[in-house]
Amino acid sequence: CAVLTLDECVSFSPSNLFGVLLAEMDKLNENARQRKQIKLGEIDTGPIIVALLLGFIAVAIFVILRRRSAGRKDFLLTGLSESGKSAIFMQLIHGKFPATFTSIKENVGDYRTGSASARLVDIPGHYRVRDKCLELYKHRAKGIVFVVDSVTAHKDIRDVADFLYTILSDSATQPCSVLVLCNKQDQTTAKSAQVIKSLLESELHTVRDTRSRKLQSVGDEDGSKSITLGKPGRDFEFSHIAQNIQFAEASAKDTELDPLTDWLARLL
Repeated sequence: CAVLTLDECVSFSPSNLFGVLLAEMDKLNENARQRKQIKLGEIDTGPIIVALLLGFIAVAIFVILRRRSAGRKDFLLTGLSESGKSAIFMQLIHGKFPATFTSIKENVGDYRTGSASARLVDIPGHYRVRDKCLELYKHRAKGIVFVVDSVTAHKDIRDVADFLYTILSDSATQPCSVLVLCNKQDQTTAKSAQVIKSLLESELHTVRDTRSRKLQSVGDEDGSKSITLGKPGRDFEFSHIAQNIQFAEASAKDTELDPLTDWLARLL
C-alpha cells in the first residue's frame, strides 16, 4: 500500500484520498496477475502429461481385468469316475453323503459361504462324456478342483495324469486356479498328497513327451488350443507352471473338506 505522511493525508480531500487508494489497489492487482501468469508459464507440463497417461493406462488395465474376471464365476469338479466328485458335490451343496453312483451328466448347484456364492459344476468322469461337458463350462470357470482317488492313484496314475494334462494344457483354463484334491483320506491305504504329487509329476513328464511326438507327426493344427506344460528339456515339475496349482487332502465320507472350502472362500 502507498505510505502517506500525515501532512499529505491532511492536504488531500476525502475523495482524492479514496482515489489514490483505488489506484494503488489496481496496481497491486495488476502485479498479482502478472506474477500468476509468469508462474503458470514456467510450469513444466511434461510430468503432468506423463502422469495422466499412466493413470489412464492403469484404469484401462483394471477395467479389462475386471471384465475378464467378471465372466468367470463357476467352479468345476473334475477327475476320473469314482474319484468321489459327486460325493463332494453333495456334501457341499446338500450337506449329505450320497450312495455311490456314476454321473452320466453334470450336476449343477449354487455353493454359498457367508455372503458370497458361486455356481459349482460336477463334471462327469467317464471319458466318453467328460470332454464334451468340460467344453461347455471351461470358459466360465474361475477355479478347477481336480479330484483324485488317493487309494487307487498309483494304479490309475496314467489315466489321471492324461486327463489332468488335458485340463492344464488347454488355453481356456489358463486363468483358472487349480486344486488337486486327494480324496478318500479316511482309508488306511490312501496315498498322501505329497506322494500323489510326485507320482503325477513323473507321469506328466511321460504324457508331455508322448503328446509332443504326436503333434510333430500330425502337424501343429491344435497349437492355438493347447499349451506345452513345463520347461522343455527338463523333467516336469508343477513349479515350472505359471498357473496357480495347489494340493490338498480330503475325505468326503468323513466330511473332512476344510481345505476345499477354505480354498473356495479365498477365491470367492
